[in-house]
Amino acid sequence: GCILNGKLYPFGEIERTEDCLSCSCNRKEMRCCSLYHTPVNYDKERCKVVFNKKTCNYDVIEKDDPSKECFVYSRV
Repeated sequence: GCILNGKLYPFGEIERTEDCLSCSCNRKEMRCCSLYHTPVNYDKERCKVVFNKKTCNYDVIEKDDPSKECFVYSRV
């Protein structure tokens, strides 16, 4: 298998790692890409970004009321 951040993963396709990555593991290498996109265009004065490890995504929420989501115009 392949080791990533101290954890052993089996050869083949790994749908989701603990770090929210999708990987391919073989005897020569391990290739990974992120499962999330970072919000870049939102109301930065009113809102904040929080990483949600359960959904592997960034939540953009109001600073004054974290129960309310903010609109995100674009992600990268």
